[in-house]
Amino acid sequence: MRADVDAIVIGAGHNGLVAANVLAERGWRVLVLEEQATPGGAVKSGPIAEPGFTSDLFSSFYPLALASPALGALELERWGVRWRRAPLPVAHPQPDGRCAALSLDADETAASLERFAPGDGERWHRFQATWERAGGPFMDALLRPFPPLRGSARLAAALGPLGLLRFTRFALLPVRRLAEERFRGEGAAWLLAGNALHADLTPESAGGGLFAWVLCGLGQQHGFPVPEGGAGRLVEALVARLRAHGGELTCSAEVTRVLVRGGRAVGVRLRDGTEVSAARGVLATTLAPLLFRALVGEQHLPAGFVRDLGRFQLDNGTVKVDWSLDAPIPWTAAEARRAGTLHVADGVDALTRTTGQLAGRLIPDRPFLVAGQYAPVDPTRMPAGREVAWAYTHVPQRVDGDAGGEGLTGAWDERETERFVARIEAEIEARAPGFRALIRRRHVFTPATLEAANRNLLGGAINGGTAQIHQQLVFRPVPGLGRPETPLRGLFLAGASAHPGGGVHGAAGANAARAALLAWRAGAVGRAVRSHPR
Repeated sequence: MRADVDAIVIGAGHNGLVAANVLAERGWRVLVLEEQATPGGAVKSGPIAEPGFTSDLFSSFYPLALASPALGALELERWGVRWRRAPLPVAHPQPDGRCAALSLDADETAASLERFAPGDGERWHRFQATWERAGGPFMDALLRPFPPLRGSARLAAALGPLGLLRFTRFALLPVRRLAEERFRGEGAAWLLAGNALHADLTPESAGGGLFAWVLCGLGQQHGFPVPEGGAGRLVEALVARLRAHGGELTCSAEVTRVLVRGGRAVGVRLRDGTEVSAARGVLATTLAPLLFRALVGEQHLPAGFVRDLGRFQLDNGTVKVDWSLDAPIPWTAAEARRAGTLHVADGVDALTRTTGQLAGRLIPDRPFLVAGQYAPVDPTRMPAGREVAWAYTHVPQRVDGDAGGEGLTGAWDERETERFVARIEAEIEARAPGFRALIRRRHVFTPATLEAANRNLLGGAINGGTAQIHQQLVFRPVPGLGRPETPLRGLFLAGASAHPGGGVHGAAGANAARAALLAWRAGAVGRAVRSHPR
């Protein structure tokens, strides 16, 4: 076995690099092992469609990043990150030119919604007042491990006893019901429901309204920012900071086994047979089922935990298209041309229809799109006058049929991919006539190629497991956790399948690092007490 380090971090995605940074700045000897040839996980950028056009390969537009205590504490701006924001974080355009828009200016958002129903502008200001009062404490509670005592206390203080009870009811509302209770026009419903689906929740999902509130609140407060020059700049900063604090990163180093002795994780084995010991802990960003079944082995785990793990639910698969374009997308709605992120669907009923098709394991006939464009936010990514854009949509993990009637089976061969991409492009073309004529080149990720690029994106699942309420909080990844600790001493969950889930916020990595620090400190105290009996 190779000479040990204090901690091994499996995976150099942003969560793994955040965890490694937290430990390294505390003086731990940290080694990050990454299977791919380059770090970043699902935070990468490059000329995937065409040279000279920088796309974000996987994730992009990061509303959680600037609200995250974990990322904020690392001061990545000092390491080269420069955040860019579009004037409108989100727009929801329609073929007839109508558009609901979320702006950095609350009055502009209100004016956008007022056009759909008189009074909705003022209703929006009242809706956002709750965010201004309670958003900070709520995010503090959400991004910490359970029980989130400090954030919960701040939230209770901000709302009061009766307000907290009302907030609890509000937090459980489906987004459709939230829109019906708070607004009169369909524009507000589009804005809220699009953000709820952005977070993997349907219009009828319990808790969907809360996620819509969070994303709208973050968007209006911080925008949906991106690192100038590409998502990879965020990773470059994390790696540079890690190395400045003495941490190590090794790429093309696939971990095939977590070594367990006496119920404790003591190191890892690599594909080439090399073993590396970890004196204080192993932190894994690996998707929970892959970690516990493939790397740890069920023989080391309690039977009840293994049974619960069998109920772990992936989120839907994903198809993502990246385009290089001859000009910015010619949206009919003027607001859409100023937005960085766009939600593309006809309305709430259409979203219910699409998510119903997904629930029935059907490939949607009219997919809901989350789309992004960079001309309004970061023109450094493409030649002058051009555009780089993307859109993704969800498809079932297991396909039983095709709602579009074209016989798609989920094989995602060349024929199926082309036909489904045509559906995606048709949704944009309907709202931006002439879009197709601007396409220079395209790159397509299917569920299979996403998984091939990053094993954590199993079946094209990009959220580390569903965000439905039955797999959140203390139910993530199995009932009773909600924290980074696992049934094995010295092994900590540091990725998106741990609480608080997907998104680029670094909280899962930071929480795992803090848990490792506390466990080692407690163990050190225990050893000292045992070695100096009274």
